[in-house]
Amino acid sequence: MTNDMQQSETTKTTARRTGRAITVAAGAAGALLLWVVNDPWAGIDLTVRQGDATQHIDPVVVAAAALVAGLAAWGLLALLERTVRRPARTFRIVALIVLVLSLAGPLGSGVGTSSRLVLLAMHLTVGAALIIGLPGRRNHRGCR
Repeated sequence: MTNDMQQSETTKTTARRTGRAITVAAGAAGALLLWVVNDPWAGIDLTVRQGDATQHIDPVVVAAAALVAGLAAWGLLALLERTVRRPARTFRIVALIVLVLSLAGPLGSGVGTSSRLVLLAMHLTVGAALIIGLPGRRNHRGCR
């Protein structure tokens, strides 16, 4: 491989990683924006049940959960890119299944209808960002 080709591959890899990092951060930022709009401003108390106790959902919990989900999704996509023929398609199918299963959390543990709806919106926001953004787009030749 020539030096120009190596440099081009390095540039593509760096651009892909940067785009994926931005996607993970955007998912977390979207969830945090929903928290800010609904918890402090609208006065919706984002609370979940954990056994007999309740826990208030603060911005640290929101950001941490979104970042963990984003990094796990990124790891899954990286693994699929090395092991399957159509990694983006496979990733989107698996990620959609995981997103649907994750919705059981807010539905089952959210305290009050408003809290459940906001928590569902957070899950959907992060999930949509990751499902749409992480695999990226193909160029005009169908290659990544």
